[in-house]
Amino acid sequence: MAEDAWNSRDPLRVSLACVVESRWQDGPQVQTGRTQIVQFLTRKWAKELESRRVNELWTCSENRIAVRFACEYRDACGNWLRSFGHESWQFDERGLITLRYASVNDVAIVPNERKLLWRLGRRPDDYPGLTSLGL
Repeated sequence: MAEDAWNSRDPLRVSLACVVESRWQDGPQVQTGRTQIVQFLTRKWAKELESRRVNELWTCSENRIAVRFACEYRDACGNWLRSFGHESWQFDERGLITLRYASVNDVAIVPNERKLLWRLGRRPDDYPGLTSLGL
């Protein structure tokens, strides 16, 4: 569901998976609360055009989950990039995210190196995951 929400590129939809005062940290950037999360994602997706993402569960325990992910997007100059990283989430008793920590690395790719090629939106059920794609 997190991957589907992210691939919708709808900041409000993503933020509704979080408690009102959720804390997100992306490297040195910290967002606290749904309003800041929506603003952060709005800025992010304004720069990361045609973004597609695949999540893969890494581990889970009690109220915490870690995923690894890959995302491909185009910048305003037409350059393609792939982001690799890990996210760790902590949930409350209702299943809403209270904390999110992300570590992300970007690399430039040429268009023929792209692997996330479905139409924008939700990844099709039969589209391979990260391991199958060699990512």
